[in-house]
Amino acid sequence: MTTDAPAETQKADKKPARLRRRQDFVRASKAGARFSARLFTVQMAGQGAPEEATATADARFGFTVTKKVAGAVGRNRIRRRLKEALRISGDLGARPGRDYVFVARRGALDAPFAEIVTQMAEGFARLDERHAAKARRKPKDRPAAS
Repeated sequence: MTTDAPAETQKADKKPARLRRRQDFVRASKAGARFSARLFTVQMAGQGAPEEATATADARFGFTVTKKVAGAVGRNRIRRRLKEALRISGDLGARPGRDYVFVARRGALDAPFAEIVTQMAEGFARLDERHAAKARRKPKDRPAAS
């Protein structure tokens, strides 16, 4: 099978790890950080395993497109576009040991592909900043309740 694509774009990229269980999606929604962009919302949460195990675990990704956004064909097309943007961009700075859920909006159906990639990179960077800032906070000095 031959293609007309240049050789540098035909590299073998490994597929990003996927979220498959509902409880992983719910955990990212309830307990995770959130970044809203024009095309989607990204939710991030830790993988829930001990720190040593999550440091070596790959980042996992899930994609959600509700029925309000489009019909079945539109929802599947949006999901495919988001997955492909993530695959070709090499995770864009997603941190290992974290789960990311993309909740798509209608604009992702017609948006230029470069804009999807740009917003993904911005989302990962912002979520990482928030996570780092939260880790730097010191607990308040309060007397212990007796």
